[in-house]
Amino acid sequence: MVHFMRLCKVKKFDTGGEINIDDNATPFAKAGFLSRMSFWWLNPLMKKGKEKILNNEDIPNLRQADRAETCYLMFKEQLSKQKRKGSLNPPSILSIIFLCQWKAYIAIWVLCIDQAIYQKQLQLSNDAKMDHSPGEIMNYMTLDAYKIGEFPYWFHQTWTTSLQICLALVIIYHSLKYMTKLTVEQDRRLKAITEALTNMKVLKLYAWETHFKNVIEGLRKEEVKWLSAFMSQKGYYLVAFWSSPIIVSAATFWACYFLGIPLNASNAFTFLATVRLLQEPIRLIPDVGGVFIEAKVSLTRIAKFLEAPELQNRHIKQKYQGKELKQSILINSTRISWDANSLKPTLTDINLMVKPGEKVAICGEVGSGKSTLLATILGEVPDINGIVRVYGKIAYVSQAAWIQTGTIQENILFGSTMDWHRYQQVLDKCSLIKDIEMLPFGDCTVIGERGVNLSGGQKQRVQLARALYQDADEYVMGALSGKTVLLVTHQVDFLPEFDAVLLMSDGKILEAAAYDQLLATSQEFQNLVNAHYDTAGSERHTKYASSQRPGTSEEEIQKIYIEKQSEASLGDQLIQQEERETGDTGLKPYMQYLSQSKGFLYQSMAVIFHVIYIVGQFVQNLLLAADLQNSSVSSDLSIVDLELAVKLSQSIGSIINTYFSFGILAMLTWPILFVIMPMVYVTILLQRFYSASAKELMRINGTTKSFVASHLAESIAGAMTIRAFGDEDRFFSKSLHLIDTNASPFFHNFSANEWLIQRLEILCAIVLSSTTLAMTLFPLKASDSGFIGMALSYGLSLNIFLVFSVQSQCILANSFISVERLEQYMHISSEAPGILEGNRPTLNWPAVGKVEICDLKVRYWPKAPLVLHGITCTIEGGHKIGIVGRTGSGKTTLISTLFRLVEPTEGMIIIDDVDISSIGLHDLRSHLGIIPQDPTLFSGSVRYNLDPLSEHSDLEIWEVLKKCQLQEAVKEKEEGLNSSVVQDGSNWSMGQRQLFCLGRALLKRRKILVLDEATASIDNATDFIIQKTIRTEFADCTVITVAHRIPTVMDCTMVLAIRDGKLVEYDEPMKLMNKEGSLFQQLVKEYWSRSTNAGGRLEG
Repeated sequence: MVHFMRLCKVKKFDTGGEINIDDNATPFAKAGFLSRMSFWWLNPLMKKGKEKILNNEDIPNLRQADRAETCYLMFKEQLSKQKRKGSLNPPSILSIIFLCQWKAYIAIWVLCIDQAIYQKQLQLSNDAKMDHSPGEIMNYMTLDAYKIGEFPYWFHQTWTTSLQICLALVIIYHSLKYMTKLTVEQDRRLKAITEALTNMKVLKLYAWETHFKNVIEGLRKEEVKWLSAFMSQKGYYLVAFWSSPIIVSAATFWACYFLGIPLNASNAFTFLATVRLLQEPIRLIPDVGGVFIEAKVSLTRIAKFLEAPELQNRHIKQKYQGKELKQSILINSTRISWDANSLKPTLTDINLMVKPGEKVAICGEVGSGKSTLLATILGEVPDINGIVRVYGKIAYVSQAAWIQTGTIQENILFGSTMDWHRYQQVLDKCSLIKDIEMLPFGDCTVIGERGVNLSGGQKQRVQLARALYQDADEYVMGALSGKTVLLVTHQVDFLPEFDAVLLMSDGKILEAAAYDQLLATSQEFQNLVNAHYDTAGSERHTKYASSQRPGTSEEEIQKIYIEKQSEASLGDQLIQQEERETGDTGLKPYMQYLSQSKGFLYQSMAVIFHVIYIVGQFVQNLLLAADLQNSSVSSDLSIVDLELAVKLSQSIGSIINTYFSFGILAMLTWPILFVIMPMVYVTILLQRFYSASAKELMRINGTTKSFVASHLAESIAGAMTIRAFGDEDRFFSKSLHLIDTNASPFFHNFSANEWLIQRLEILCAIVLSSTTLAMTLFPLKASDSGFIGMALSYGLSLNIFLVFSVQSQCILANSFISVERLEQYMHISSEAPGILEGNRPTLNWPAVGKVEICDLKVRYWPKAPLVLHGITCTIEGGHKIGIVGRTGSGKTTLISTLFRLVEPTEGMIIIDDVDISSIGLHDLRSHLGIIPQDPTLFSGSVRYNLDPLSEHSDLEIWEVLKKCQLQEAVKEKEEGLNSSVVQDGSNWSMGQRQLFCLGRALLKRRKILVLDEATASIDNATDFIIQKTIRTEFADCTVITVAHRIPTVMDCTMVLAIRDGKLVEYDEPMKLMNKEGSLFQQLVKEYWSRSTNAGGRLEG
């Protein structure tokens, strides 16, 4: 067993776990002055990159002074100093960064900003979350921070000449509106894409993919409009600056002619050489200006985010001093509200004291304030008029499960050390043994983002296990003997076992007493309990109350894990790390890029015009040189969008310039060929030597940046859970480590670039010296004064052209890694077409609602085991079907196959004589109705969330809101149907979100309706109303219900029972109830035994 635990830990995926980063510090840390000036310290890494493909572990770590933690502490110290000065204006983020890192390289600026953003999102208030969506916060870290990070490098270009500064300011003035608007449009598109990707399953179930695709395409078109304006302006500047040497030369020489100033080879070509030398700094002015613009826009956005309000009640937790406590939780407040400006608070007159070890249940109707009361205890609610005190350590289980990317074991431990005995008890208590037995790698199975490869029940039990393992003092929706427990529940069965029950309604605690006392004295509580038994049937409660769930021994658990470990290698996990190209990919990414939007045509035109420009410039200089002999009359999406096209043109242009210069020098002084030819060879060697390492460094930078972004997104989603557990410091430390891991390849790639430039400049100096020496020693025609000046002019400019040529080729190759990554994503296999024009169903299909499932077999990927094993049954039109089975039995998979989220491996599903695999996905999904397991809302209005395609009138929507018990809640909002819904619907309770999903189904009115455990977050009274509404509104429809509560399927026509992916029973519910040993009978017994034995479970 010990061997297994060690193996599990060693072979887990590298998603940024803690390692000792002092063992492999960069040689830069110990390099001397000469080594740093010549970048000699980088040679070992460059040599290793030439010999092999670099991996993450080959890249040295940053020195301690440059790591994220050190930088962030300096940043916080300077920020505190600025705030202590007491200025009315908020401190300047730019000035703080400059004070901290005025001698630093690019990566350090990025580290400061990244860490400030990550720490800020953990402290962001709920009001501020409305202004800064998760997509925007992701943009701040992945785009804006890096734009600001590039600023110091380009800043040093600005002080070379005063002319550059003046022109850059002009460019900023004219370009600012384009860049600002472009950034806003990028934010809107990214927000829409993030929301669509996060909720892609729901979009597919509702057949809304096309609508959201059109929305995103519309946002992209608006973005492209501003992008075109920005790039066009950049193009105009490039033309102007590339033409400036010719224009300046012509104007100067004509002025000399008219003013009578004599021209000779010395002053004419000295002037031309100077203009050529200035050409490169002047050419950089648009780039410098662009960086100024981007940095200003990004800095403004980040500064606004960092100044956003933070949670004000995060420190309500009181440390336990070892004395005997009189209370664990104390609340005495007249007003508790999410919005300080709201006239109607969320909670009013809350007086609550929970003693240590007391178990309190909180119940009430949807929207009564239960979740807000818990959020108050956790310190999440900003506006509190009164006192809130919480003593001891809190463990929290959220209503919507939050699961980290990683193994099940990592999710349960949540940073704690492994105690095998306690770990085993938690697994048993949370009924995870059977689930772990079914998973291919036991508790070392890697869970995908947001728990994508777990069922809804499994996700909830994993996060419950996480809470139980922490051994906290207070459990919010948890259970342990001797601990204080607060449980928000709609399950009336559990209430008798609690010490006290809080009954909430309309933001108030109506009653607080023991279960029996409430039942005897409170009419409202009686109604709540009666609604449950009206739904369930109390006679069955008595009949099956004696059944007990069998336990699982320690030996059995150990046996399960050892068997699972021996079955498969951990390398074949379903969730894989992001892939990256390795080695030289040749011209493939260039061809892929140019094949889009007439790229070959435009690039060819650019090359032709540049050749004409170069030849014309040469002819001009040649004529000038001849005339001066005789007379006195006298030259990665953001990278792809903003950088790639310009970089490609500049790279090709600089190559032409370089080799043209070589040709001219060879023509004028042929002995120089003995220097040029070896020099070209050495240049190619240097370029290949550099590229071998630089490409891999760039690729690793991309994949490690993905880890940073993934961790940020995960932390945003689970911020409330992280704060509840008090784990902000641990997540912050992990973020520091991930940012350091990302900064190291960034820093070494930047250093490699400087290493290359320095060596190329040395080669250029050799060529220029050799040219001069050849003209001096050999009596050539070019030794005439005019041609000497021309040769020296080209020789001096060669330094610029060669360095820029090689550098631009390398940068271009690195930038094309963005094309590689986009191509990888674009070639992920897509699902079937949305519409098959030759085989479309009729508009009223399905008219009957008959579903025939024929020998259905399903597996999730080609080599995976079958999830469904040959299911065959027929659902008659108009029948009400209940699907039951234990967690992981295949219930949700069956529904996913009905909507073709997963394609059948074998067999078929036929609806009203139409094989669903023979029609388009959009035609199938749009003709079915569903209330999904996860109630999902989108940012927008109430109306948009119910009818995003605008197919129904306001009157129809109001009627639906009335039927699904949301009419009053919406009417209370000032804007009615236009009331706002924020991203993820977080300004509506979980129950209300599920009622919205019911409203969508009522509006859609399809002949087949699927309820995928759709009443899990609704109280019994509302559940009863919903079931009644469904029976009334869908009386003649086929209704397929995946049961979360067994009583909801008792009045179904038929019950379909699944075990381990196999159909074991399909009959009327009462017949199955009376059939001894049937799975359905067992599930009913277990359901009622849980309520009777709830006390034992709580105390256990």
